[in-house]
Amino acid sequence: MKLMNGVEMPNIGFGTWQIEPKDAKASCMMAVKHGYKMIDTAESYGNEEECVSGIDTKDVFIVTKLPAQYKTYDEAVIHFNESLKKLGRIDLYLIHAPWPWNEQGKDCMEGNIMVWKAFCDLYKAGKVGAIGVSNFHPDEMDMLYKATGVMPMVNQIRYFIGNRQIDTYNYCIKNNIAIMAYSPLATSELLESEEVKKMAVKYNKTPAQICIRYCIDTNTIPVVKSTKEERIKANLDVDFKLDDEDIKYLNSLKPQASTRPYRS
Repeated sequence: MKLMNGVEMPNIGFGTWQIEPKDAKASCMMAVKHGYKMIDTAESYGNEEECVSGIDTKDVFIVTKLPAQYKTYDEAVIHFNESLKKLGRIDLYLIHAPWPWNEQGKDCMEGNIMVWKAFCDLYKAGKVGAIGVSNFHPDEMDMLYKATGVMPMVNQIRYFIGNRQIDTYNYCIKNNIAIMAYSPLATSELLESEEVKKMAVKYNKTPAQICIRYCIDTNTIPVVKSTKEERIKANLDVDFKLDDEDIKYLNSLKPQASTRPYRS
C-alpha cells in the first residue's frame, strides 16, 4: 500500500502486543523467516529492542508508537529518540492514543496538537519515514490537520468483521489515510463465528485467514500476532480474494465482540 507521501508500506504486519520481551525475539525472527515485511511494536509493549534483535531489518518496515500518556512536544521528541536508539530505524511513528489509557475519553487535544507538531518536525527532518495516529476519531484527526496543515498518514484502529468503526473508516478513506487494522480476529473471538466458519469452508481456508483477508479486501492493513510458528506462517497464507458478495455479507453482520479492549 502506498501512503499519501509515496512511502510504500506492506499490506500485512506482524504484531507484538502482549508478547513478552523474552518471546518477542523468537517470534519476530520466525515472522521474518516466513515472509513478513512489517513489525508493529510500541514503547509501552516493552519489547522494542527484542523485536529487532537477531533480524536484518534492511527490508523490514518498522512501526512503533509514542506512549499514550505523553502529550508535550519535548516528551514526543525524547521518546522518539529512545525508541530510535532501540530499533535503529523507524519507518512509521504513531501517537498511541488520543488520551492516557487510564483516562480514556479525556480531552487531550491541546497536548495531541503539540505532540503532532513534534511528529511533523521529526518527519520534516528526515528522522522518520511516515507519521500517524492510533485510535483517533475523525474530529481528532481533523483538529491535527487544522493546527498543522499535515494530515496523519496512517490511523491504526481496532477493526474486524462486525466492528468496522465505519465513520472513522470512511474519513480515512476519503482523506487517503491508510488504515491499520488491529485485532483482526477480535482477539480470537471471530474464530468461533458460525458465519466465518461457513465462509472458511467455502474458500478452503481457516477462519483466521478469512478474517485477515477481509481486512485486506476492505483496504486496510491487518496486524496479526502469534508466538506459534504454524500460526505465524498460516496467517500470511492469504493469497486469495473474497468475492464481492461475500464482502457485502460480512459487512452486513451485526457488531460482534464490539466490547473488545483497545490495544494499549
